[in-house]
Amino acid sequence: MWDILCWRALSDEPVSSQLFAICCIVVTHRRVSSLILQSDGDGRFSLKTREVSSESIHMLSLQLRRWSDRLPRMLVFMLGVMLPAAALVVAGVWHLRTIQRDKAIEAVFQREYQQVLAIAEKRINERAYEMAEDASAKFPDAKQGNELEGFLAAHPDIAHAFLWTGKGHLKVQSQPDRMGDAQFEEEGRNASSMVGRWFDVESKDWIAKLKKIKATEGRRVYLTDNWVQRGDKWQYQSLVLFVPRGSTAEHPAFAGFVYDTDYLANTFFPQALNEVLPNQNANDTSRPQPVMMVRTMKDHAPLAASVCWDGGSPEVEHGFENGFPGLILGIKLRGTTIATISNNFARTAYIILGALSLLMGGGMLLAYRNVARELALAKLKSDFVSNVSHELRTPLALIRLYAETLELGRISNPEKRQEYYEIIRKESERLTSLINNILDFSRIESGKKEYSFRETDVADLVRGTLESYRFEIEQNGFQFEQKIDSNLPQVWVDREAIARSLLNLVNNAVKYSATEKYLGVNLYRHNGGLNLEVVDHGIGIPEKEQPKIFEKFYRVCDPLVHNTKGSGLGLSLVRHIVQAHGGEVAVESEPGQGSKFIITLPVQTPEIQQAKGMA
Repeated sequence: MWDILCWRALSDEPVSSQLFAICCIVVTHRRVSSLILQSDGDGRFSLKTREVSSESIHMLSLQLRRWSDRLPRMLVFMLGVMLPAAALVVAGVWHLRTIQRDKAIEAVFQREYQQVLAIAEKRINERAYEMAEDASAKFPDAKQGNELEGFLAAHPDIAHAFLWTGKGHLKVQSQPDRMGDAQFEEEGRNASSMVGRWFDVESKDWIAKLKKIKATEGRRVYLTDNWVQRGDKWQYQSLVLFVPRGSTAEHPAFAGFVYDTDYLANTFFPQALNEVLPNQNANDTSRPQPVMMVRTMKDHAPLAASVCWDGGSPEVEHGFENGFPGLILGIKLRGTTIATISNNFARTAYIILGALSLLMGGGMLLAYRNVARELALAKLKSDFVSNVSHELRTPLALIRLYAETLELGRISNPEKRQEYYEIIRKESERLTSLINNILDFSRIESGKKEYSFRETDVADLVRGTLESYRFEIEQNGFQFEQKIDSNLPQVWVDREAIARSLLNLVNNAVKYSATEKYLGVNLYRHNGGLNLEVVDHGIGIPEKEQPKIFEKFYRVCDPLVHNTKGSGLGLSLVRHIVQAHGGEVAVESEPGQGSKFIITLPVQTPEIQQAKGMA
């Protein structure tokens, strides 16, 4: 009932005709009311109050109780699973960002490349010393300076050779095949002048140094650099120094020869680099290949390179410490760079981390839903035990009460005694029906439920079942209508199972019809099968709840449902029984308008029906 209070606004300004309202709920220890402050558009306000129904309060309390039960589980799940998972993802992202910031991938590649270049330097030096040792062993002795030309003829890779046998005594010979080259001849004369002055001053020191190298390292030769200018560029040559045969303390001798730039660039270093990096294929672009080059410290252009070198600058460089001082080794990956590899690694890692995060999130969602489902099922089972206990106690208490009354002989009226006997019988039948439901559910859960099919007149089965239940229907004040078509075909069914399904639906209609008590049962032919309908004008079922009502233990969240005891197995058993008969069960319902349950039974041969029942 609405109570309306009106007053005029204090302000003379016109109030907008657009409706606005201020609502609140007043809760007291006796009732719950809602207050609405509403404008009626002419400067006046009205305060309306309305009583809130007890059913709404009960629904609100159920929702609050459900959330209060679910909140601790959600918190435990978040702290126990989601928080560590989120921490793992955040730690992964932070670690990847740290790797990118510190260029850790680039540092790893550079460290690995430095090791490769150090190994390459060692192998190239070993090859160079082996070649120089072999050539020095064939060098003329100290007293055979006139044989230098023959030595050069046997070693075309050597540009110049010299032999020093004392101050002012220097024999220099250039490669005979190149003496027609004026620039080459000029380099020979400059080398003779430079080496003569150098050896006259430092020969004793160099001879002592070479003897020490031979004693400590076992090598007879020493390799150093020699620079010559050709045009506007300085060219690198390798100078080999050693003590020739025939050198004595009284008559010391000092010798050497020069490997020219052309030999180093075109022959020695290409071969050495390809030995360091074997199995290179210039036509293979399916994968990045490591490539190397050698350059001088005075020029960034490569002096020599491996087969697959594709130009550009090396990623990592390493200078020769001995053997070829003044030269620098460089390495890179063909077709890519360290920065590109690092970016690809980070991108791939982020994608993998994102995919794992999604999988982890999906897994946690599934785990949460599964846990929530199991907890809900556990609660439903607990409610089931409580409801079944109540359902069992009620008929047992009535049976005991009336039996004790009859036993004590307190009822002298025969009609009254007959009424008590009938109550005891009906309560025992109710108890039997409940126990049968539980036993059927147990057999279904264990997969041991079997059906006994036989040809049945479904119309007679429905009439007989409803007749046995008619007293309870009428006793509860229901308007009952029964419409059964004539000439219906006989169907192979399990009589007891179909009767139990019908009784479960009728019992639900009786229990959940609070105000308009109507029950209708219809049986008719439809699309090659039989349709059995149970119609009521009860509380109805919300659309979102309808797919769930056939699940075991499930009960609709309605105050009347929760105030009415039940096991939550009836509709689950109905669905299983109907499906075992090859049929379907459906529901049409609206809240407050009632419900219609439709069982569709196919008209099939005995063989097919029996096979489905055994399955």
